[in-house]
Amino acid sequence: MSDAPLLRDTERTTGRSALQNNIQAAMALASAVRSTLGPRGLDKLLIDDDGRTLVTNDGVTVLESAKVEHPVARMMINASSVQDKIARDGTTSTVLISAEMLQNAWHLVTQDVHPAVIARGFRMAETHVHEILDEFALKSDKAHRLMATRTSMAGKGHHSMQVLLAQLAIEAAENIHVQTSEGIVADPTRVKVLPQSGGSIADTRLVTGLVLAKNRIHDDMPRTIGAGKILLIDGGIERRSMKSDMKINVTAPGVLDSFRNKEVELLAEQVEHLKTLGIRLLACKEGIDDEARILLAQAGIQAFRRVARTDLDLLARGCGATLVSDVKRAHSNDLGAFISSKNENWSGVSHWIVETEEGGATLIACGSTETVIGEVERSFADALGVACRMLEDDRLLAGGGATHVALARRLRRFAESIPGREQLGAEAFADALEVIPRVLAENAGLDPIDTLLKLVAQQVNGGEDAHHIGLDVLERQPANMIENGVLEPYLIVRQSIAGATEAAISILRIDDVLWAKQDPSMPNIPEME
Repeated sequence: MSDAPLLRDTERTTGRSALQNNIQAAMALASAVRSTLGPRGLDKLLIDDDGRTLVTNDGVTVLESAKVEHPVARMMINASSVQDKIARDGTTSTVLISAEMLQNAWHLVTQDVHPAVIARGFRMAETHVHEILDEFALKSDKAHRLMATRTSMAGKGHHSMQVLLAQLAIEAAENIHVQTSEGIVADPTRVKVLPQSGGSIADTRLVTGLVLAKNRIHDDMPRTIGAGKILLIDGGIERRSMKSDMKINVTAPGVLDSFRNKEVELLAEQVEHLKTLGIRLLACKEGIDDEARILLAQAGIQAFRRVARTDLDLLARGCGATLVSDVKRAHSNDLGAFISSKNENWSGVSHWIVETEEGGATLIACGSTETVIGEVERSFADALGVACRMLEDDRLLAGGGATHVALARRLRRFAESIPGREQLGAEAFADALEVIPRVLAENAGLDPIDTLLKLVAQQVNGGEDAHHIGLDVLERQPANMIENGVLEPYLIVRQSIAGATEAAISILRIDDVLWAKQDPSMPNIPEME
């Protein structure tokens, strides 16, 4: 039975043509971020529909900002986004390796090797690569983690910024990590970033605790208080307004005063309830009435209003408190604990600093322009994510393409033991891993083939630690990456290879692409009789 009527409004591509188009889309996407890899990588200027500009060399930022319609390209971008969420780095490597796998697979397809066979070879190679990575991994200390964090920011900003942000990221990660039954957990979302215009990047600093650009609501309230209980209100302490449109006719002179006195009485009851709970610190999402401010000041309670919901959530996590909708509904089990709370004036702006028992930190990101501050924020976010992941898994690998070259060498020997055509897929996988040192060499102005051959030769003759030899792009020659402090977290390399493999196999298995020529419309629904 013909499918022509069914696909009348659909453009269809099948077989090798579909695979070729998909691989071309993947290669085009990879070329967009190829030049950003490594310390010598270049930046991209992104311009949105409103004319706003962004200068960055972060691969996932470039890809997610682009308007890409091709479904295969979207699959590659999703793989890069997952890499960013899990490992916080290695997004460009994921796209490059996946695209190289597909290009190598196409050469095999033209030699009549079935895509399913290639996919099986890729899967066998990936399994063996993970086993080799476990052999290559080495334990780290704080100095090694600092080096790996700096490596993750290669190409982002100048050297002094990388050193500063790497140190601050390590300190922040150590400040927020929590020991659980399953091991160490460090959540980077517990670190707040507060942009501050003016000054230079060197003024960027880390403050222990949560910092908000807020001032206490009454000058008579204490500026600094010690440890105590905190209540977080997802609302305010204000006079109640009428819930419906109604008018009240006042016929006696004392009626209006009675209304006002009753409102003040209700506010006083709420403050009295806070005193009963032993509150020393109060934060509200909405406003606090003038009479309530005076009563809170007399009670010695430090209070802040108009606190953003995101900041309330950070306070709740750090203090172990529960947000309540109304003061009268607050109970003792809703309260949290804090170590200290104080108001400080920075450059004419009041800031509220809360130090919590569960830990927390705030980065004061400084820069001469908004563009510079934005780059500091993005670079720190990446560095912090890497630092947190290394606290959870402290294994490291040699950078500079050293690990990828060593994996490719070992993988080729493994491929020789595969009897079928899957051997060709494993060899193509090995070739794809070498795209990392080749692109690093390209971006450093070196010949990629000559550089790769030198790396392989030195690893072959390098002895026991041969897998540590990679490309030092600053010195433009092979070197021991461990001794030079060029390190990569184990999780980043493992996840980038796994993500690239999944994306490549998914694309290889597609042999039929159907494009709808018109938007889908609602079917005609017959009227009910």
